[in-house]
Amino acid sequence: MTDVELRGPAFTERYRAIAARDSRFDGQFYTAVRTTGIYCRPSCPARTPKAENVAFYLTSAAAHEAGFRACKRCLPEAAPGTPAWDLRRDLTGRAMRLVADGVVDREGVSGLATRLGYSERQLHRLLVTDLGAGPLALARAQRAQTARALLVGTSLRLADVAFAAGFGSIRQFNDTVAEVFGATPSELRARARRSGRTVKDPARETGATAGEPVRISLALPVREPFDARGVLEFLAVRSVEGVESADLSVLRYARTVALPHGPGAFEVRVPRPGSGRVDLDLELTDLADAPVAVARVRRLLDLDADPVAVDSALAAEPVLAPSVAAVPGIRVPGTLDPAELLVRAIVGQQISVAAARTHLSRLATGVGTPYASAFEGLARLFPSSAQVADGAPAHLRLPARTLATVVAAGRDLADGTLILSVGDEPDDLRRRLVSRPGIGPWTAGYVALRVLGDPDVLMDGDVALLAGARNLGLVSPEDPRPHQFKELARRGAVWAPWRSYAAMHLWRSA
Repeated sequence: MTDVELRGPAFTERYRAIAARDSRFDGQFYTAVRTTGIYCRPSCPARTPKAENVAFYLTSAAAHEAGFRACKRCLPEAAPGTPAWDLRRDLTGRAMRLVADGVVDREGVSGLATRLGYSERQLHRLLVTDLGAGPLALARAQRAQTARALLVGTSLRLADVAFAAGFGSIRQFNDTVAEVFGATPSELRARARRSGRTVKDPARETGATAGEPVRISLALPVREPFDARGVLEFLAVRSVEGVESADLSVLRYARTVALPHGPGAFEVRVPRPGSGRVDLDLELTDLADAPVAVARVRRLLDLDADPVAVDSALAAEPVLAPSVAAVPGIRVPGTLDPAELLVRAIVGQQISVAAARTHLSRLATGVGTPYASAFEGLARLFPSSAQVADGAPAHLRLPARTLATVVAAGRDLADGTLILSVGDEPDDLRRRLVSRPGIGPWTAGYVALRVLGDPDVLMDGDVALLAGARNLGLVSPEDPRPHQFKELARRGAVWAPWRSYAAMHLWRSA
């Protein structure tokens, strides 16, 4: 059943959300009005249309394909993304994560299909059936969203915006923006200036100059409540020297990052609690990496989560309710680089977070590629997989078995024998990792948690989770440890599909 054909409880639930102008659903679906040819976010302040004139779409691309254009009043493209692509383990969820990461722009539909294990024709048919739009239309919508954000949020030249958003020509950029938004790029920017939505410090933004990085600033929308301190603290205590830098007193986090067209860096700041945004400063080798960088930062900070749904479900557990009340909007941090995360997870096996940070900082200092950044505290990139394989023996003082696992993972990641991506299927990812010597269920679960944004992971054998469970009274400290783990798994079954978020509460308690 397509979105247009939705009737019954699903249609009624969505219609009730738009009648209430419920902002919790912004970005999770789009409302198209047949009589006006416009699509909106659920919280649009315009008068609620009659039910018989409404169609619902899961993506803006599907609304575009059906002939609707974006509302100029509620700016549906400025909403946070949908959390469904992490929650869904099917082809659609995997494809949408890869589209957001720019795979179609870099590798074409054939590259996306190959990664997912389907033919191009099969992939197109399945996505159109499920979403109302194929891979090219989904990628086009992604470019339109990026273009709008850069037009209204930066002072970049229009030609630079077109290039950064992934358009192949200025004409294509102009035509797409006009078709999707019903306005030219210049009109969109002028409208934003009149409303005061443009970037506050244009001097911080520069176009491409030979030998100099490109710098742009954007505001990333986020659903409230948002536990900004919690997610930044998680990253800060694991930060690798020279690669990452954090200052929790001002809710700031920065790091270097390897992007498709070259190295870069970013800095995020949370202006104030409840602002509904995260301020992002980017430093890029190539403007074309802007949409990829934005998508990866959003995944790192879990900005597309549905905190109300998560908190409501977990608060139903009496033991977790006080923690949910104390820390609303908890997030599960993702990663910028799946290969890097696997190395971090292997090094962190059986040792403390602080010890793992020391080992990884030593490795990065020894073999990481130097990078000169304008952001404070950044000096190098995290080592590539090949650098890890070559440099680990000299710089990691780990048990021989763990060191061998790190070297083997680095080698296989470097030569393509082992491939990890945001488009992997969770169970397949775990199977492939556990089949490797030295990698157990805990490491595989942790990688799935952070690489895929899997919201439903409660890792087997995690002693920190167990400590948190004991603190909250979920398990008895008098019982043998194996029994405690079994009891935690049993109690945790009712938290599905949000066990990853429950784990964050348990870790905080520990």
